[in-house]
Amino acid sequence: MSIKNRGELSSRSVISQKWTLLLCLGSFCIGMLFTNRMWAVPEAKGITRTTETESERLKLVSEGCGPKIKEVKPESKDIFGEVYKTHNAIQTLDKTISNLEMELAAARAVQESILSGFPASEDLKKTESAGKRRYLMVVGINTAFSSRKRRDSVRATWIPQGEKRKKLEEEKGIIIRFVIGHSATSGGILDRAIGAEDKKHGDFLRLDHVEGYLELSAKTKIYFATAVALWDADFYVKVDDDVHVNIATLGETLVRHKKKQRVYIGCMKSGPVLNQKGVRYHEPEYWKFGEAGNKYFRHATGQLYAISKDLATYISINQHVLHKFANEDVSLGSWFIGLDVEHIDDRRLCCGTPPDCEWKAQAGNICVASFDWTCSGICRSADRIKEVHRRCGEGENALWSASF
Repeated sequence: MSIKNRGELSSRSVISQKWTLLLCLGSFCIGMLFTNRMWAVPEAKGITRTTETESERLKLVSEGCGPKIKEVKPESKDIFGEVYKTHNAIQTLDKTISNLEMELAAARAVQESILSGFPASEDLKKTESAGKRRYLMVVGINTAFSSRKRRDSVRATWIPQGEKRKKLEEEKGIIIRFVIGHSATSGGILDRAIGAEDKKHGDFLRLDHVEGYLELSAKTKIYFATAVALWDADFYVKVDDDVHVNIATLGETLVRHKKKQRVYIGCMKSGPVLNQKGVRYHEPEYWKFGEAGNKYFRHATGQLYAISKDLATYISINQHVLHKFANEDVSLGSWFIGLDVEHIDDRRLCCGTPPDCEWKAQAGNICVASFDWTCSGICRSADRIKEVHRRCGEGENALWSASF
């Protein structure tokens, strides 16, 4: 090969190496640029980024050539204290919401009563003008137009009259009223008779409700809704007008459960669901309770039961959607199914007439209520309730000396 050829080959080789090096450097730079833009590492789902506080807890301490991670101990915190504060905050919020719902229910009842122009609106106006105070209990005595003698017998036995009744409200925080609606012919002779009786005694709670035996479930709903709007009480009681009640013993019984929010107190039972037409307590919707021969769920017997304020408010707010069964005690029990309600079975609320209640009183276990199961009340109560009161009553001094 000639010297000329060798020189040309050498120069070409040098040029080739230089271009190769430049191309490699250019490719490397372009690759780095492309990688930084397109190959960003995605965040792993479910993994939160390290906060500044957490990063401060991790420090690199150089020991020799290999850095080691030293974890700073977390600050000591009272975890249980924080949980307790959160729980209290939630309870306070729940109570606030409950109070707002109660006020809303009361406002609705006032508005409906005023719009209807019903006599109960007068009681509402008195309550509003005087300002609401807290009572221990409101006792509503369920009565009918034909029960004048029963009412008079109750007035003559276990309900204080006149100034004593006012004293009972002011000093003991106990409201007692006969509960009745109006006749199908509003303003008729029956309504006028009740109006005259109320003017004499002043112990009625008139409801915007048409009276009727098959309408007791509706009457119960309206009673609780009206009572909770009129009076701010710890408990609301329903009792029949043919039952004897010891008021002081009832108050002492309820006070034991005063700190509980949702309580349902009575003599709990579970009777058969009667599907035969024409029999007393027939249940037209018997099929909802399962096969023939089934029993009702546990519920308080209708002669006397008590519920706490939260439950009365619940009935008031939801009265338009609460289902009514044929028997009012069953209806009331059904309204609490599925709610967080404590059922309290107290057999002193369903004692028998003498000698049963008399023996118990002598043993120091005074009954709250007495009646005959065979009559679902005191048999011939207008004539016999005085005897029951004499033999089983707690005595007048027990009421005025009681401290609730």
